[in-house]
Amino acid sequence: MPNITLIWLLAGVILCSVEVVLPTAFVALTMGVSAIAVSIFSLVIPNLTLQVVLWLIGSILAMLLSRKFLTSPKGSNLLKDSQEGQTLTEIPPGESGRVLYEGNSWRAIAGDENIEISPQQKVYIIGRKGNTLIVLPTKFGD
Repeated sequence: MPNITLIWLLAGVILCSVEVVLPTAFVALTMGVSAIAVSIFSLVIPNLTLQVVLWLIGSILAMLLSRKFLTSPKGSNLLKDSQEGQTLTEIPPGESGRVLYEGNSWRAIAGDENIEISPQQKVYIIGRKGNTLIVLPTKFGD
């Protein structure tokens, strides 16, 4: 069945190309690589159901492997150079607020859960957890 082989190969190339145009955190890339691998296996395995199962398993394994090798090690969420931002809202002790950083509003928490940071105060961005910045005031007691 050379037609199904060509379809798998074309699907793989399209998925890999989608990753270049629309970054999908390597999801489209891993699915594309898996589809290209299945195109090779389709020359030997003519059963479409088995090919789809191989593609799904290959995609999941490739995603898990890419996450393992591409995620940063624990504790490396600190920025290399502390950068400054400014609070837009109050950051109460142990809670979150908003910080203006690089022209955008970010959710932020204080690096020390016991301090309160007032609005319109300059802060150092000392780290990041996902989309939440970890900040400390430039001057304590302000």
